[in-house]
Amino acid sequence: MKLGILFSGGKDSVYACRRAMEKNEVACLITLISENLDSYMFHTPNIRHSKLQAEALGIPQLVWHTSGEKEAELADLEAAIFAAKNRFGLQGIVTGAIESVYQAARVQRICRAQDLWCFNPLWQINQVDYLRQLVSEGFRTIISGVFAYPFDESWLGAELTEERIRILEGLQKKYKINPSGEGGELETFVLDGPIFKKRLNVLSSSKTYANFRGFFTIDKLQLEDK
Repeated sequence: MKLGILFSGGKDSVYACRRAMEKNEVACLITLISENLDSYMFHTPNIRHSKLQAEALGIPQLVWHTSGEKEAELADLEAAIFAAKNRFGLQGIVTGAIESVYQAARVQRICRAQDLWCFNPLWQINQVDYLRQLVSEGFRTIISGVFAYPFDESWLGAELTEERIRILEGLQKKYKINPSGEGGELETFVLDGPIFKKRLNVLSSSKTYANFRGFFTIDKLQLEDK
């Protein structure tokens, strides 16, 4: 089956892509670039660098821009999926949704209207086990944004490691956070992994942080041979 991945460059869309590759053909990545940093639907930190990630993965990318207004962005998503379906002959769409009914239901509705299958390979996965699986399989993931207490500035740009996962597991028990950030607590960016043909290296970056909200902005990124 020819599939398109809703792709942000974060860990969930990258790992959903990995799952999709196991038994299907990933024909393209579909990336929505939102002007709204607080978009209900779309990941925003470092989204412009998803183009280099697509190159590192060796998968064609369709980029679509959206204002990010709450319901208007759904029309933009529908248009992007329609364009990708026609360009690449897609039969289905893959999302990285884990618990967000808001996101999953809206993508499913769009897919039904376009006679496409919709797959959510990470749906209801145990989040701590999932994070450990990412690390054990060799995915290099950094924290690109934090948006909730008790995440301080030290999390920005930090790599997801076994030690970080243990901390996240503790925060889950103490504060009821989603350790994978599914509740909007944090965002991520993937630099390398077993499905990458090349790795990404951050050459320069900057941080902004205040009141438990911050961004790790990648200013310069380069591809490297593995």
